[in-house]
Amino acid sequence: MADRSRNDASTLVIGLGRFGSAVAATLDRLGQEILVVEQDPAVAERWTGRIPLVQADATSADALKQVGAADFTTAVVGVGTSLEASVLITANLVDLGNVEIWAKATSPEHGRILRRIGAHHVVYPEFDAGQRTAHLVGGRMLDYIELERNGFAVVKMLPPREIQGFTIAESEVQSKYGVKIIGVMSPGQQFEYATKETRVDRDDILIVSGDSALLDAFGRRP
Repeated sequence: MADRSRNDASTLVIGLGRFGSAVAATLDRLGQEILVVEQDPAVAERWTGRIPLVQADATSADALKQVGAADFTTAVVGVGTSLEASVLITANLVDLGNVEIWAKATSPEHGRILRRIGAHHVVYPEFDAGQRTAHLVGGRMLDYIELERNGFAVVKMLPPREIQGFTIAESEVQSKYGVKIIGVMSPGQQFEYATKETRVDRDDILIVSGDSALLDAFGRRP
């Protein structure tokens, strides 16, 4: 049984596929308290000694109780290839109560089932990665974070030629294109919040926010 206070942030990660292993390795690198549950002996052996890990079948409610799942504040269900296993694990965690559940889904239908049985957050890693890549391809965007589906987003991008050499006030970006430059990173300089007097140069990197469709259009300007 895990010995930890419910007041401490701690995360149980179930499954060491690409998604689960990325979550676990990142949390461990950040110094967060984690425990990983992996059923496959071969996978568990590869990760033994690298992160805190137990080999167990999380589709079993008894196994989750034995590893102290109820003592964690958050659980991440990284099992996605088996719909049955994903649903069983999530249901077991819901039954424990008081654990915030993040679950991986591989389709909208899968996601709806996870939400109906009690998952608090459902993530679609493959879909989100594909959507993000689509926004980056063929334009000036270097990174893309959508905060609402088909809504508000923040991007990192190179400046279109028409605003290079002008201040933000002079280029009238917000009134012309409906997006807002919130920061500028010049080569060798630290990030600075943008003001009306901030001048945009060719080699700068912009942080821009706004409606995702308007950002796409702005990011594809030459």
